Amino acid sequence: MAATVVLVHGAWHSAWCWDQVTEQLQTRGVPVLALDLPGHGESREPLGDLATDAAALGAVLDGLDAAVVCGHSYGGAVISEGAEHPAARHLVYLAAILLDVGESCSATAAVADPDSASQLAGAIQAGDDGTTTLDPDLAAAALYHDCAPPDVEQALAHLGAQTYASLTTAATHAAWRRVPSTYVVCSEDRAIPASLQRQLAARAGTVVEWPTSHSPFLSRPDLVAELLATCAVGAEPGDR
Repeated sequence: MAATVVLVHGAWHSAWCWDQVTEQLQTRGVPVLALDLPGHGESREPLGDLATDAAALGAVLDGLDAAVVCGHSYGGAVISEGAEHPAARHLVYLAAILLDVGESCSATAAVADPDSASQLAGAIQAGDDGTTTLDPDLAAAALYHDCAPPDVEQALAHLGAQTYASLTTAATHAAWRRVPSTYVVCSEDRAIPASLQRQLAARAGTVVEWPTSHSPFLSRPDLVAELLATCAVGAEPGDR
């Protein structure tokens, strides 16, 4: 039996973003679980920081024998922090922030090549309560430029708040140092520049590159599902 695929969404998103990937994995007979991080989607927990989100992932892994853990964008930081776990067989970083100990998402994003600056930065709106949200008009171009209009409309309607602390908290674990990993570079990404992704991908065991936006779970769910299914079949319980 294939390992369970655990899907960890990025900042301002929730489990809804994986719906098309989840459907394709289920069609392939691969067990899958899309996690709502605390305060996102259907979670009734308060919004937290990187440690809070990593603990939520760890609680999910506690109930599994073997898992392929995929993190998108900020979710990459979450899986690095929270997937140093006996059940974790493979980590997949999808256009993700792959942190080492002592690094934060905000500081890592700041070192991007200025000639390929992120369009996402201008969409971030800071609140007075320690949270951030996205301007939907600017977010559409930064995150979903190659996605179908109905998917973009649905995505923008589901965006929520993200704590500033989650983006500035320094990592205390680097699961990719002990768990096999794959990094997917999205070469047409307007949120996390491909040049920065390639720098981070050098830390992973395997690197693949797709000509997609920041959101291949909407524009190319077939590619995402195929990669995750392959990893899951190769990470059956007892193979580690």
